[in-house]
Amino acid sequence: MKDFLEKRDKGQLLIQRNRRLKECLLRPMQLSITEDGYVHNGDKVILVNLDHPEVEADLFLRGDLSLCLTPHEIRAHLSDKFEVPCGLSAAPTKIPVGRNTFTILSADSEAVGQVLRYGQNFRLGITGGFEDTMLYLSSDHRTLLKSSKKSWLQEVYLTDEVSYLNCWQAAFPDPQLRLEYEGFPVPANVKILINHCHTNRGLAAHRHLFLSTYFGKEAEVAAHTHLDSHRVEKPRNHWVLVTGSPRQDSPTMLHLPKPPVEDTCALEQAADPGAQ
Repeated sequence: MKDFLEKRDKGQLLIQRNRRLKECLLRPMQLSITEDGYVHNGDKVILVNLDHPEVEADLFLRGDLSLCLTPHEIRAHLSDKFEVPCGLSAAPTKIPVGRNTFTILSADSEAVGQVLRYGQNFRLGITGGFEDTMLYLSSDHRTLLKSSKKSWLQEVYLTDEVSYLNCWQAAFPDPQLRLEYEGFPVPANVKILINHCHTNRGLAAHRHLFLSTYFGKEAEVAAHTHLDSHRVEKPRNHWVLVTGSPRQDSPTMLHLPKPPVEDTCALEQAADPGAQ
């Protein structure tokens, strides 16, 4: 009993450690607000794979999915820290919290505040709600001993080691215009591709492959470029770098109401009253 009371006073009970970990991972975060419509190095964003039907599977996770830090389901109950390397998943949430808020980090440390451009190397860092932690989205070639859990494709993970395995590039979704957009600023809140520099594989959300995580049922995330019959990346590879909303009642730009659809016929009649 004395040992129990001492651990409780020091905050060393398993339930106390578990509570601290969950509080950090679910701590509300403030996203960066873009003034020019573009993403900048140093911005805090969430990565969202927008809702789309999974035509290749009958069962899949619906809704907008955000890229999330996912601690080990069992070990997370035994500690107030997550292990490194740490896993990832796609969760049906758009609320910015510690486990899904990433910071855009330039591969060049002197580029803080500058606009991120298509074809430019960058890193995606996450603190997980902790103040003294920074993990980087990473990937490497698939091996027999290292691959994603469900699809057996190339694994993505979080690590605290800075290397070329952390480097990613943004690409324009339309392959016919991709080269023309090389070097242009990356817009916020629109669909882009995120490709791994070392392996040239695209970040993908597998809605049809479920993971049982510390937070419930979520979807697998892997590094693989899924192409359709026209050699165009499928929606699995489409991501949106979501920024914060300037309105107090909306945490992100995705929460803002969409403008009403304009009546094009009415506009045409107003422009040319004599037309019937």
